[in-house]
Amino acid sequence: QVQLVESGGGLVQAGGSLRLSCAASGRTGSIDAMGWFRQAPGEDHVFVASIDWSGGITNYADSVKGRFTISKDNVKNTVHLQMNSLKPEDTAVYYCAGGRYNYYHSSGLEVDYWGQGTQVTVSS
Repeated sequence: QVQLVESGGGLVQAGGSLRLSCAASGRTGSIDAMGWFRQAPGEDHVFVASIDWSGGITNYADSVKGRFTISKDNVKNTVHLQMNSLKPEDTAVYYCAGGRYNYYHSSGLEVDYWGQGTQVTVSS
């Protein structure tokens, strides 16, 4: 099993920035990619960004390209999501995800594990 713990959510005004972090523990050797999804009230989980552990290949949803940056710290088994120029429509619960890198998957990530989620609220 792999445990994923998110941190860094909160309330920010539109145009502001937040940095989310996700620390993986347990059988981390069983995953080779991590990423972020988000879920707004009444909606499904939506892919945000992913990164593979070895080559650092990144994937982003069109809605966040140019504003969000995903990065990794292999030593600490941690992935970060730097979110800039935040918009009210970015408001959601953000979930960390861990699994296997898949080039043919739209998100680049086949999810095996989920974190508990962290709330991000962007006020207008």
